[in-house]
Amino acid sequence: MRPTRSRTSAGATAVTALAALLAVPAGGTARAAQPEQLTIDLATDTGAFHGGASGSLYGVYGDGVPSRNVLEGMHVRTVSTKAQDGPQHPGADALEMLPPFVDSGGKDVYVYMTDIYRGFPYQWPGADGPARLADFEEKIKKQVQQVLTLDGAYKDHVVYVPFNEPEGNMFGTGEWSYDKVSWLKDPQAYFAAWKDVYRLIKGLDPGARIAGPNTSVLYDQVKGFLQYAKANDVVPDVMTWHELSSPAAVRTSVAKYRQMEKDVGVGPLPVNVNEYGHNFHLSVPGQVVQWVSAIEDSKIDADLAYWNIDGNLNDSAVEANKGNGQWWLFNAYGQMSGHTVEVTAPHPNQQYTLQGVATLDEDKQQSRAIFGGKSGDADVVFRNIDPKLFGSAVHATVQEIPWTGQVGDSAQPLRLADQELAVGADGTVTLPMTGMNEMSAYQVILSPGGHGAVPAEPSVSWRGTYEAENATYTGGGYSKNGPEGTPSNVGGFATSGTYNVGGLRTGSDGVLGFDVEVPQDGTYDLSVFANSYNLYDLVKEQGPTNVFLRVDGADPQELRLPLGYKWVVWGHTDTTVKLTAGRHRITLAAKDPDLGVTKGDAIIDKIDLSLRDARVTAPAVYEAEYATLSGTRPTYTRPGASGPGTVPLGKGATATFWVHSPTDGEATVSVDHLGGGRASLSLNGEKLDVSKVGGDKKGTDRVRMFLSGGINKITVTGASRALLLDRLRVARTGGTLTTRVYQAEDGRLSGAAKVTAAYTFATGGKAVTDIGDGTANALTVDVVADRGGRHAVTIRYSNAEQPPATHYNPDPIARHADLSVNGGPAHRVLFPTTFHFNNFWELTVPLTLRKGTNRLTFTADELPDFNGDTYNQYDQRSPYAPVIDRIAVTPLAQKQPA
Repeated sequence: MRPTRSRTSAGATAVTALAALLAVPAGGTARAAQPEQLTIDLATDTGAFHGGASGSLYGVYGDGVPSRNVLEGMHVRTVSTKAQDGPQHPGADALEMLPPFVDSGGKDVYVYMTDIYRGFPYQWPGADGPARLADFEEKIKKQVQQVLTLDGAYKDHVVYVPFNEPEGNMFGTGEWSYDKVSWLKDPQAYFAAWKDVYRLIKGLDPGARIAGPNTSVLYDQVKGFLQYAKANDVVPDVMTWHELSSPAAVRTSVAKYRQMEKDVGVGPLPVNVNEYGHNFHLSVPGQVVQWVSAIEDSKIDADLAYWNIDGNLNDSAVEANKGNGQWWLFNAYGQMSGHTVEVTAPHPNQQYTLQGVATLDEDKQQSRAIFGGKSGDADVVFRNIDPKLFGSAVHATVQEIPWTGQVGDSAQPLRLADQELAVGADGTVTLPMTGMNEMSAYQVILSPGGHGAVPAEPSVSWRGTYEAENATYTGGGYSKNGPEGTPSNVGGFATSGTYNVGGLRTGSDGVLGFDVEVPQDGTYDLSVFANSYNLYDLVKEQGPTNVFLRVDGADPQELRLPLGYKWVVWGHTDTTVKLTAGRHRITLAAKDPDLGVTKGDAIIDKIDLSLRDARVTAPAVYEAEYATLSGTRPTYTRPGASGPGTVPLGKGATATFWVHSPTDGEATVSVDHLGGGRASLSLNGEKLDVSKVGGDKKGTDRVRMFLSGGINKITVTGASRALLLDRLRVARTGGTLTTRVYQAEDGRLSGAAKVTAAYTFATGGKAVTDIGDGTANALTVDVVADRGGRHAVTIRYSNAEQPPATHYNPDPIARHADLSVNGGPAHRVLFPTTFHFNNFWELTVPLTLRKGTNRLTFTADELPDFNGDTYNQYDQRSPYAPVIDRIAVTPLAQKQPA
């Protein structure tokens, strides 16, 4: 239950969240007082870009949770996960998540072999230590034999982790230990077990890679482990430990370990710090970028820690196919290339201060920097800018990656500025950043300037943030909760302003009033950052907590606030309000005379307001020279381009864009080019059945596409000659791609499948439940396609199945449906938890339909374990499909006439 605090007086404060880039002459002074400086020395090469910080512990549930778009776009390099069929948590089975992970560009899957047991400490059976170890070795044999059945293209990505935190677990002092003696005091039993298990694995799979010792920290005793391993020819192929500490400790520990290697005479070995970060850090771009900086400086791999639910990339992924601010930070990080350069922070290696990482790619003539962790002002100084690469001027694009909560979807980074800046005589450019938010991360991209590029407008105008704890509360039930996560309470969740407000709940008459002031008449986007704990008694009744919004006592709206897997897990509910210039009061209330009363219980963190002007409503711009490129590089000398340059796409060369869509639905993608050839388009890995884009002259090709809510991968591939690709512009549209909607309750039901009216937020109050537990219990829906080809089939569903857990991890289950078209082979679709059966989300599946009527059949049955001879004993593999509300069918794409 949430802690309750006594009521305090509340004022109202607006925080301007827009960081402005102010161009100043090179070497000039931006402000009277000297601000802090983050200095980037482009002449000091610190090694090839590694990208190792984008790793995840238990972040991938299975194929589709999260989607392959989300996996690939986050550039996830390593995943640590449970042994196949292990009962630690639902999903995340190593050999089931490995193929989609590798197919999405992943490098290595670290298999926690100990997670074949239940509980933590691991409950390995046996009358004594030797008996327990013998049981474990039999399970290790089975795991290796299962890996050996994989195709070599997948098998080679497996890294075995025989023990996890052995010093406090299997070879610790507890009830489930080997002999109740920690190997940190007497290592003999652990060392002998390591040697036996290492040789067992290598005997079965000589090419196996083995990681260890996987301690909870880098103990001094690890040096003795290395000495023993060297003496017995059982040195791990990868050195692993955990850093549930700080970014500063990462740099210190890696340096300490490298000295151990030198002293012992082994290595240097690859390193994976396969658990890092805390609840207070995860989801917060301004916090995580500090870890990224330390990990990249150390040139190691590292995996985000697993504190909450699996399958969401450690609070990076939202639903199946969306990303929050942390996801976009890793998207920016993963698009770095070339080599890293020296970054000098104002407080080097000190957490909760401004830190960053930067790269220079000479081939692309591009430098990228990501940084954050500080509120207020700072100068970002690029030194030693090579005139041979950049010329006498640079084109600087500055973006902000805001915090959007753990379960809050985020749009693409905000473009704060796009400018041409002269390089000083000393090779320096200074970018003054003002009004930074410590929860945000920022990206700067430098390219050659001076070629007539027209700077793009910022993508955001006026913004204001209003904290709930400073709002005025009237009525009963008020609580001011916090402080939540802080540097001294890293186990708590990050919260804007560290406090939040409760009181809007069933039976309350509470009203939370925010006094706001806006600069001009217009429509404003309003985001309410809120949370309800899905298993709390008042919340369980209805699911999403509903509250009522008014502006100056008028224009009532009912809002459904986000659910989370725990208290203080933030998402946001978005709407628009019309405001005139000046002061207004925006209220959130637990009852409304026109609309009804609240059911549930919610806490409110803040509201964000932003002016919805032409900058916001303009199509989103994705410059080709900033895309992920293959087989080509940008060119910066063509006049008439948007941004600093263009990308020539010869035959087979590609430019891949990570495009955000707020919802599932039609968008117009405008392909701007300067002629020179033609190219084909693909969407989310699907080659689109549209005519090629491009031509001999400068122009724009417009393609209507069905974009999935969240992250979309659009790839432009050269087809003939060399199309000079300038950019993509993406805008939500409608009316071209015809959508047909079918209510599930109108379909044909068989067996135990039935219509239910239990879920009030289903369309029309009805949905279909009890699909599965055998293929006889099915839903069949006949849908119509106007033409044959690929279609987007969007399923509105709910799923809240959650078995008892043995950890702090909530352990929800991703249900599945086996979906077949016209009696063909079934395609398995995973549906992540929606946190309540009365909370409905949408998930889109691309399917090939024939012209006319097509029959879609949904079935489900419990999946057996890998060998097909056993089933999970702990209800961690559901036999049921989700509750299905409706199905919508839309053509995937259509090109518009020029």
